[in-house]
Amino acid sequence: MSVTNSNTLVWLDDERDPSDDRWHGYFPIPNPTVEWVKTYGAFVDWVTANGLPDAICFDHDLGDQESGFDAAKWLTEYCLERNKPLPAWEIQSANPIGKENITSILHSFERVIGNH
Repeated sequence: MSVTNSNTLVWLDDERDPSDDRWHGYFPIPNPTVEWVKTYGAFVDWVTANGLPDAICFDHDLGDQESGFDAAKWLTEYCLERNKPLPAWEIQSANPIGKENITSILHSFERVIGNH
């Protein structure tokens, strides 16, 4: 079941608290309702249960075996299978290589599918 997530942002990060004002500059949509998920598995579960949010903020290093890159890869497959565009997105990761990898996969999807 897919729900309409009006102005919903999924914040994927195991450490940074999205209620802390210093992270709000990463929000790609204004005044979102934030759903904080801390692991790849929780991210997959949230999207599977609720459908696509309006926006997603990715961290790369999540402290478990899967990373934010794995979540971005899963998201592109999810969207491709359902013929859906990506939600708005941003990356708050302090890992420059991880950030570049996430950016690369999301931009590649957008170039192929033609959204954003």
